[in-house]
Amino acid sequence: MDSKESLIPLKIAVLTVSDTRTEADDKSGKILADSLTTVGHDLAEKVIVTDNIYQIRAVVSRWIADDFFQVILTTGGTGVTGSDGTPEAIKPLLDKEIAGFGEIFRMISYQEIKTSTIQSRCLAGVANGTYIFCLPGSSGACKTGWQIIREQLDSRNRPCNLAQLIPRLRE
Repeated sequence: MDSKESLIPLKIAVLTVSDTRTEADDKSGKILADSLTTVGHDLAEKVIVTDNIYQIRAVVSRWIADDFFQVILTTGGTGVTGSDGTPEAIKPLLDKEIAGFGEIFRMISYQEIKTSTIQSRCLAGVANGTYIFCLPGSSGACKTGWQIIREQLDSRNRPCNLAQLIPRLRE
């Protein structure tokens, strides 16, 4: 970290994918929203949708079509059950996938939950100049994912970070 520089705050949206959560009991969405604002980023919008690929795509498509949003964090719907559809909703929207995110997430997560980490289909990528990170729905997974995301969205992180690339994503 270069402590001489100031953080460049990013506009980040949070999407919770759940058939049961409400704003009152959305712990994972709250963790992400609180975590990003605590470090100095701006919570641009927070939405909860059911685990339906078309509803997920509708919200995410609206955000990636709007130049205002720079990053999207999703939580939920990354498992292997029939109703888990976040990766299927997001992958077709991506211009580029950031494969290393899922790999690093599962490596760190393995230390906490051992082989259960293989059930996570978290992913990250870029769509229309907007970063998208899809995390599992558990609060622990959101904390683990934020450890990785936080550093890469910090413009002061060295030797490099994803934040500094935002102006070049649409080249």
